[in-house]
Amino acid sequence: MACEGQAHPGGCLYVLATPIGNLADISLRGLHLLQLADVLACEDTRHSQSLLRQYGVEKPGGSWLAVHQHNEASAAAEVIVRLQQGLRVVYLSDAGTPGISDPGARLVAVVQQAGLRVMPLPGASSITTLMSVSGCTGEDGFVFIGFLPSKATERQHRVQTMATEARAQVFLEAPHRIEAVAKDLQVLGDRSLTVGRELTKQFEEIATLPANSLTAWLNASAQRSKGEFALVLHALAQHTDRMADAERVLDMLLAELPVKTAVKLAADISGAPRNALYALALQKKPSADND
Repeated sequence: MACEGQAHPGGCLYVLATPIGNLADISLRGLHLLQLADVLACEDTRHSQSLLRQYGVEKPGGSWLAVHQHNEASAAAEVIVRLQQGLRVVYLSDAGTPGISDPGARLVAVVQQAGLRVMPLPGASSITTLMSVSGCTGEDGFVFIGFLPSKATERQHRVQTMATEARAQVFLEAPHRIEAVAKDLQVLGDRSLTVGRELTKQFEEIATLPANSLTAWLNASAQRSKGEFALVLHALAQHTDRMADAERVLDMLLAELPVKTAVKLAADISGAPRNALYALALQKKPSADND
């Protein structure tokens, strides 16, 4: 077996990535550690017990410890006690890599502060999964945003900020908010967007389209508003130098002209997207929404 001869010491917290949909996406080392684990700390014990049964792994009741967003701080103390006893503790969230959008980051921080070892067991993540098939090079890196704010006004302000970011941006969304998010993304115009629905699952869909076409894409099928979503807002091609020049032009025009006029002229002069310049102008003159 590939894991034979590898060192997996006790007194260590193992952070295990679990499949985001397709059960076959578990790693060999992940399966090996599930069998070796003395303690399984998890976001939802019932969900994780069901997952392990799919792999033929059974653990006694005393092996399980619930560690989720509501008790992460207090449960971390119990994990440290187990680690100090020399036990192997494996932490897994419901799906994907812990500590990204799922619980786990606080637990890891507390364990490290206690001087105890943490070892990653890499695997599935919706972020890297979608980036790998987005066709977005990410040469300048990318930004992970997580979930957009649930309140409409806060979400719209966040989207305006996204419009000014040149790099690719990855974010997640739940089915009950995807239609509202799609409407907010219309201000991004024809900037490329890759949407991944139900990634790695039976009804997976991946499509790249203009950001302002997401609503039409969702409306094309009743099924498309269901399931979990990951999205990549692509980097703006040759955007960095253009936006730097455009911002200098915009600053000069804002000193003399109303916001809308300054934005229009700056866009015409620089070729930069008007939506991005307008969002930038509002950051510079936040009281000028109706200017």
